[in-house]
This record gives sequence, structure tokens and C-alpha cells, in this order.
Amino acid sequence: MIKLGIIGAMELEVETLLQAMEDRKSTAIAGSEFYEGTLKGLPAVVVRCGVGKVNAALCAQILCSCCHVTHLVNTGIAGSLSAALDIGDLLVSRDAMYHDFDCVHFGYPFGKVPGMDVTAFPADETMIRYASAAAETVHPGHVTVGRVATGDQFVADKTVKEQIIANTGGLCTEMEGAAIAQTAYRNGVPFVILRAISDKADDSAEMDYPTFERIAAHRCAEVTMLLAGQLLAQK
Repeated sequence: MIKLGIIGAMELEVETLLQAMEDRKSTAIAGSEFYEGTLKGLPAVVVRCGVGKVNAALCAQILCSCCHVTHLVNTGIAGSLSAALDIGDLLVSRDAMYHDFDCVHFGYPFGKVPGMDVTAFPADETMIRYASAAAETVHPGHVTVGRVATGDQFVADKTVKEQIIANTGGLCTEMEGAAIAQTAYRNGVPFVILRAISDKADDSAEMDYPTFERIAAHRCAEVTMLLAGQLLAQK
């Protein structure tokens, strides 16, 4: 049976999903509320993990170990690293890597976690396909598949942005995705990351982000609900 785990960092990233969830019950674990019920008829668990990589990985592992989810989705907002990605556009992860993990002096490629056999954690091909189709339904012609770059940093500086692009080749930057991807990868759980662009991750970010964060987050939640429906049809 498919059981979908859904992680958002902030309340606005999960509120639409929680409103749509049926037969909802909650359990508090490690300071977070895990809401279990159905979305579009599919068994699901939704959690607001809080901001940052540690919070994200903690909740992803709880979803795998305690809630026994079979698939993971990380939904939320991000800053654009690509001129082709405008505010409001949607990105579906091809893979995810860290932009603030550096063991180069020990002989590792930039971003690679020692002990891991990959530098960028690959999303599940079927979930990429379903998520892309769902995103096209929500915002036709404004969907891209590419790399998510993750770090414990809100990027609002052009120089920092350019360095992240050079180091990772990422198309968007945010603060949770690669940690969830790594956790899913280690647990053998298929995952995909969905991001709606809220700002350009440069000197305009502090102005744009508060204006567009809610619109972007709700758009991403719409995609997540359509994805749940597609997974149910796959059963």
C-alpha cells in the first residue's frame, strides 16, 4: 500500500494540505505534529518540520521509521538560481545536493558527504514524471526539472548566488531539500522535491520574498495534492 509522507518547512507550506486532509489525526513526535489521514483518497502523513537541514532530516527519518511511509514529497518555496526561472514558476527536482558542504581539503568533490556514493541525491523517476505532469496542470508552461541546492542560509546576495551556481549547477536554492533527499536515499524511499519560486535569491530577495511566499507555497501545495491523486491511481 502506498503511504505518502509530505514535509513542508513552514506553516504556509502545509496549511492548504492540512485543510484538504480527511480523517485527520495528529501525533506529536520530537517537537513536531505529524498529521495522518487521506489526501485525494491516498493515505498520507503531513508534517511541518521547521526551517533548516537538521529539522528536515529529523522529520524525514520519523516519517520513514515511525509512520512507515513508502514515498516522500518535500513541498515549499525557493529562490531562483536561473534566469529561466521566474517568481511563481515551479521546479521539480531531478536531484538535490548541498551548497554548504565542503570536504574538498580531504579529497572529496564539493558538496559530497563522506560515506555517500553520490554527490547529488537522485529523485525517483516515476515521482518526477507524476510531479511534472501535476505541475503543468497547475501552472502550464512554467515547469522545470532540475537540481535543488540546499544550505542553512537564506540567499539574498548576488555574489553568494553566483558562487552556489558555480559550485552546484543548481536551479534553485532553499534550506531543506537535500537533507530530506539524503534521508530518503539512505532509507531506500522514493522521493521528489517540489519548489515554487518566491524570489530571485539576490539583492531583491528581501523585498520579493514576503510578497510572494504565500502564493508560491500554495501553488506548490496544489501540485502535491494532484501528485497524491496520481499515486493513488497507480495503486
